[in-house]
Amino acid sequence: MGVFSTISSAFLQGGVWMWVILTLQLVSFAIMIERVFSLYMKKKIGELNFAESLEKDIKRGNLKDIYDNMEREQQVHPLAGAVKAGTKSAMNLGGKEEIKGKMDEVLISENAKLEKRTGFLSMLANVGTLTGLLGTIVGMIQSFAAVSYANPTEKAALLSSGISVAMNTTAYGLIMAIPAIIMYSVLSNRTNDLAEDLNQGALKVFNWLSYAYEPTQIRGARKERKERGSLEPTTDA
Repeated sequence: MGVFSTISSAFLQGGVWMWVILTLQLVSFAIMIERVFSLYMKKKIGELNFAESLEKDIKRGNLKDIYDNMEREQQVHPLAGAVKAGTKSAMNLGGKEEIKGKMDEVLISENAKLEKRTGFLSMLANVGTLTGLLGTIVGMIQSFAAVSYANPTEKAALLSSGISVAMNTTAYGLIMAIPAIIMYSVLSNRTNDLAEDLNQGALKVFNWLSYAYEPTQIRGARKERKERGSLEPTTDA
């Protein structure tokens, strides 16, 4: 009980700035929990291995089968959406640039999801520190005012009150900011690892689709000519 009463007393002595810092701390904790769940629980590093599992089917030209399977894999692998877009473009003979463009559209969206809200932790840490500094300045102003204008009998109490505001807000601002900065670095590193894994996997798939593009295009053109009954007969030299 002594610890809690000490903390409660320090919080109350810090004034209104303590409530501002508390609000920032609660918001930062909410972001940390959500980001840890999203980046560590929901998403795993393994997109590169997933891409490598598609190599044989892509090089064999089994694009329709891959496209159909990606609908199910999208629930597990973020890369599946880019693979689906790329294989659809390849089946429609869109060309390498179109394949790349369609895959990039999905990758940009997936990378944005990885980076979502993490940057707020750095901002909240800075705001928490600055709020603590602001409380320190206000407390020092109160202390100087006490020394300058108050009655001698009131100076000690007002001076003590101003110093309490200054010290408590400074301390709480740092207490709030330090975990936010640490988690910002940890989550940013995790985001970079996931993004690198995703982009490397997508690059491999694009290269394989580009490799299989010409054979797929030729087969598609031949099929189209056969359906139209316009396949030209071959002649001996």
